[in-house]
Amino acid sequence: MAVGIVLAIVTIASPGLLGFSIWRIPALLPVATGLAAKLGCSSHFLSGFAQDRIVADLMSYSPVSKLVNLTFDESSATADLFGQARTRAIFRPGLGCTLDIGDTSALNDLVVAPVKRDAVIEVAINSQLQEALNQLLADDEQAQLQTRALIILHNGRLVAESYGPGITSDTQLHGWSMGKSVTSMLVGRLHTLGQLPARDDPLFAEWSNDKRANIRLEQLLQMSSGLSFDETYAPGSDATRMLFLEHSTVTAPMAGPIEQAPGTHFSYSSGTTNLIMQHLRQTLGGSQALLNAWNEELRRPLGLADTTFEPDPDGLLVGSSYIYGSGRDWARLGQLMLQRGQWNGSTLIDADWIDAATTPNKSTNERAYGYQFWLNRGDDKLRWPHLAQDAYAMEGNRAQTVMIVPSRNTVLVRLGWTANGYDFDPRFGVLLDLIPAD
Repeated sequence: MAVGIVLAIVTIASPGLLGFSIWRIPALLPVATGLAAKLGCSSHFLSGFAQDRIVADLMSYSPVSKLVNLTFDESSATADLFGQARTRAIFRPGLGCTLDIGDTSALNDLVVAPVKRDAVIEVAINSQLQEALNQLLADDEQAQLQTRALIILHNGRLVAESYGPGITSDTQLHGWSMGKSVTSMLVGRLHTLGQLPARDDPLFAEWSNDKRANIRLEQLLQMSSGLSFDETYAPGSDATRMLFLEHSTVTAPMAGPIEQAPGTHFSYSSGTTNLIMQHLRQTLGGSQALLNAWNEELRRPLGLADTTFEPDPDGLLVGSSYIYGSGRDWARLGQLMLQRGQWNGSTLIDADWIDAATTPNKSTNERAYGYQFWLNRGDDKLRWPHLAQDAYAMEGNRAQTVMIVPSRNTVLVRLGWTANGYDFDPRFGVLLDLIPAD
């Protein structure tokens, strides 16, 4: 039966249209339903999206998503493809949505304390910037770029914000790989508190008897561990198995062989970020301790009331990919970096750690990357030529962006669902040109 379904799908859509090569087709069904259940659940329960928008978002990854039957009840989403590969994701208040894979009973015991919204950032709308942001949103709508939130903070004030249809200032939106930067910030907070081992300490007992014993935390932060990880987002890859098929998001990256000498070669890897989270969980003493660290050390001080950090079925926060937050909350996270770790009179992250996080790495192939942040400087030319050299950013799939520009004391946020790229560099450059020099 399943073979017949796969053949029917291939007949309907060529491998080129599907977005991956034919050898990956055997993994198609479970990945398609896993992706639909997980993202559909979070979009429904966290973002509050209607089914037509959810399906359209899923189809931006593959037209096969249109064939998936996605249904919801009061606390879960279930996806199947012609009755096959049925996958369910369960919503838990405070934790968001997690695929129902293996034993998930540990999730039922995790507790997330509520937090109050931050009142530190003052709203002081600049009419010229607001008009420019409204126009940018309208232009993006005309071009069908699916921009959903645009925000500008300048001198610590919210000076302009604009939202797409159905989106408000408290709508939780998927950050995708911007979660990598938040993971890095949590490392920085724990470093500041003195709760992490020395940077030169080995990381995992599983690596103690091979070359991976030489990998250090900084190399994980800089994506230069040398570990093999297939970041391709196609059925059967390390990335899709990790996010949509496996009980633990560290199974694939933990088992990956080492291919390069640690510290010498940059290779972008979502698995690497989840290894960082696993290191934090082991150091702190378990999933609840890790969740407490996130909730009490960053979420509560910043007042991120509209942000949800989702765990995998094993209870590990999925730092690589699964944070949903409002545009204002994403802006607050950027503002903490801009303020060099200072917030409301307290030091949350030491300035020396911020400096290290925004310093180019020492790899031989891609230096414009710090501790899970993309940097404008580091290579022979600027990554974003319309922006200041000191700019750096959180970035995520579908063109999620929190751009931090210290020399202009500005944070710019763009959240949306653009499948084929969004050139924010010139767009942000125009907005920065409208900000008065201090």
